[in-house]
Amino acid sequence: MRQFFPSWIRVPVVFFFIFGLSEYLIDSGGKPAFIEYPLISLFLLLVLLILIAIEAIIGAMDNVLYQSLDAEAKARYDAKRTQTPTFITWVEKTYKKLLGSKPIEEEHEIILDHNYDGIRELDNSLPPWWLYGFYASIVFACIYLIRFHVFNGDNQYDELETEYAEAKIAIEEYKKTAKDLVDFNTVEVLTEISDLKAGETLFTENCVACHKADGGGGIGPNLTDNHWILGGGIKNVFKTISEGGRNGKGMIAWKQNLKPSEIAQVASYVLTFQGTTPAEPKEAEGNIIWPENNEITTDTTVEDSTKVTDSVTIK
Repeated sequence: MRQFFPSWIRVPVVFFFIFGLSEYLIDSGGKPAFIEYPLISLFLLLVLLILIAIEAIIGAMDNVLYQSLDAEAKARYDAKRTQTPTFITWVEKTYKKLLGSKPIEEEHEIILDHNYDGIRELDNSLPPWWLYGFYASIVFACIYLIRFHVFNGDNQYDELETEYAEAKIAIEEYKKTAKDLVDFNTVEVLTEISDLKAGETLFTENCVACHKADGGGGIGPNLTDNHWILGGGIKNVFKTISEGGRNGKGMIAWKQNLKPSEIAQVASYVLTFQGTTPAEPKEAEGNIIWPENNEITTDTTVEDSTKVTDSVTIK
């Protein structure tokens, strides 16, 4: 192998292989690894020196062994080194066979009688590689014609539509597991015990100070009645928690502190207060009165706890 690939080829090939492998395996952000981490540059330099040293040592050993041979052994060794490898010989024969040309010594067999000012023409056959490729294209065309024009197989447009449909199904399946993709328009009431327990924990940590542990209300409104200042139902409760309450006097927007999935858990837990009786219920606020299971969209500006100045659209 060494006699067909000299050291000036082997060393760069091995070095750049190691260099590419290091760049692939080392996460260096947008910069090359050998720039981001100076130790990588030192390592690569060391690898290059080692490769050169190995080649020098092998070359020296080869020369020492060659000098120790007698004249007959040196002749056999030289003949072996200059011998063309079997693989190279096979490639040359295959190339000539595919080319399909006659050697110069046999051109007299295919020369034509035409003579143009001493220029003679050879009756060469088409190269086998071209001829076989042409036959293969005919076979391909027949198969294509029968499949797509006789049996109406799916063309690229049909395949694209199928891929779109499969992608849509995959996205919907992904959304089922990616809970943080939920928003005001897609949120649904969570009924799993684990979700409600998580919502209770978040409510206790963040909401009790204003709404009390039993939802009876304090600084914030009573969550147990069916009076809603900014709209009832899971969608509006989610939006209120996420975006915050009334400007200047409502609660803060929790979307900076809680994930969408956590807001959905809190909103679902808040709705479990409906119909319960708190120890010290605060007086009902707001004149938007809807059963808990109705979904409404509100775009309201509330001047006080009982007056709504904009419209309410029922879904």
